[in-house]
Amino acid sequence: MSTALDQGLLAFPETSVRVMRPEPDYDLSSVQKDRVTISHSFEPDLTQWAAAGFTLSDTPCDVTIVVLPKSKALGRAMIAEATATSGLVVVDGNKSEGVDSYFKDVRAKLGDLPNVAKAHGRLFWFDGKSDVFADWAVGAPTKGAHGYYTTAGVFSDGEIDKGSLCLVEALPEKLSGRVADFGAGWGYLSAKVLEREGVKALDLIEAEKLSLDCARLNITDERASFHWDDATTFKAKDPYQVIVMNPPFHKGRAAEPALGQQFIASAARNLSTSGHLWMVANRHLPYEAALRESFKNVEEVRGTSAFKVFHASRPKQ
Repeated sequence: MSTALDQGLLAFPETSVRVMRPEPDYDLSSVQKDRVTISHSFEPDLTQWAAAGFTLSDTPCDVTIVVLPKSKALGRAMIAEATATSGLVVVDGNKSEGVDSYFKDVRAKLGDLPNVAKAHGRLFWFDGKSDVFADWAVGAPTKGAHGYYTTAGVFSDGEIDKGSLCLVEALPEKLSGRVADFGAGWGYLSAKVLEREGVKALDLIEAEKLSLDCARLNITDERASFHWDDATTFKAKDPYQVIVMNPPFHKGRAAEPALGQQFIASAARNLSTSGHLWMVANRHLPYEAALRESFKNVEEVRGTSAFKVFHASRPKQ
């Protein structure tokens, strides 16, 4: 973007600029800070932008910069929204996010477009205030064949995650007391937990608001409470007796085992001294050391060629 602006290829009018779903390290140095508003549904990223002093808002602006996400359906929906509400739409993405396929699809509708390709990314832009991408829009969450509401951009939107299925099969028939689901997604695991005997209350902790909105539709049990929060830094008012989780292990397209390790540490902090953690992980992820560092008792209770389920108890902290 800085190249396009510095070379005079792209010019922003003297107005506010909305940036949709930028990662915390996204470079906005070429735009005046007091003109920028950040629009995001992922709580950890939103918190970092707020801490950096940026205004947070979903209000449409005359200029919208769409930072492409991993999900193509979500990326298309973002372009459709920006085109319908903004006079100028700028699309920025890496080749690893498929920016060239977006560029091809947009040109198929609009013809040749100005663009800058540099390193591993591409930036292109066009005039908005039209419904040309109305067929890319995503409406309210819809119920799939599996019987649950999902939407574009949520994890495992087309099917029930196989890791969660493996964990559900390993859970005991009784889960007593206050329970939490860390990284609850759209609520499949939580729904199954509520079927267990002895659950008095269940907190769903989920950082992605798109997922949490689906969970609210999937779970109407009065025992459930919903928290738009980062599970790695979450602090419960009172300790839980049980935490279940199928933690994410990707940031972007790169595997980040440290993310799951942070989930484990947070679970230990939020459990009672006699509390229990039930967790599923991909077979190749190195979580055993982190579990033993945080819990006195750790055992693998179920396994397949793809997944391993752990039961840990008596947190050390």
